[in-house]
Amino acid sequence: MNEERVQALTALEDRLGWYFADIALLDNALTHRSFVNENAALACQDNERLEFLGDAVLELTVSDMLMRKFPDHSEGQLSKLRASVVNEQPLAELSRRFGIGERLLLGKGEECSGGRMKSSLLANAFESVIAAMYQDGGFDRTAAFIARLFEPLIEKGDLSTIYKDYKTAAQEMCQILFREVPRYTVISETGPDHDKRFETNLMIGERVISTGAGRSKKEAEQQAARIAMEKLG
Repeated sequence: MNEERVQALTALEDRLGWYFADIALLDNALTHRSFVNENAALACQDNERLEFLGDAVLELTVSDMLMRKFPDHSEGQLSKLRASVVNEQPLAELSRRFGIGERLLLGKGEECSGGRMKSSLLANAFESVIAAMYQDGGFDRTAAFIARLFEPLIEKGDLSTIYKDYKTAAQEMCQILFREVPRYTVISETGPDHDKRFETNLMIGERVISTGAGRSKKEAEQQAARIAMEKLG
């Protein structure tokens, strides 16, 4: 790790308010698979394992916060609230707030395709940073960091109005109108690995209700659900 990289990571530590005992953890959290694929000689590791761990730490922490805040809520209500917090859009916004995208190590293809602006990539990077914090400082300290970010939202009591989970809303509407759960079918997948684009149909039985597009399957499904909500009114 050269001096320029260390300075960039140190600046991010200042913004996060978290100083790593081993800054290599943060470096790993910000190393995308595309960079590893294009720089095999560096023998570095991508952040996908950390993303997996960070997702679990976030879900556990937010679940505990919601349980404490809403002792009378059902499991279904708590799940919907959690989905409003731990999903792509709010996590991507947090990445943007801290400038995480600016410190990502990306391959040339991903860089050229605007990878630093992709919500899916930024959300994954935020989860990876959470995992790096967990490995660096343990669960209690990491949970306290997460709580500082999400408590203001949870205090409002209705997270679904802040970050709308269209898939959940579309499912509820389809069950009311058609007594069926919608299903999502990928109808096209185009572009190179670093710049994929998906098109997905939302279907009730054999009927296509709407079609959405996005840079990930999740994003395409959310778009299809949003359009379905608008059509169904």
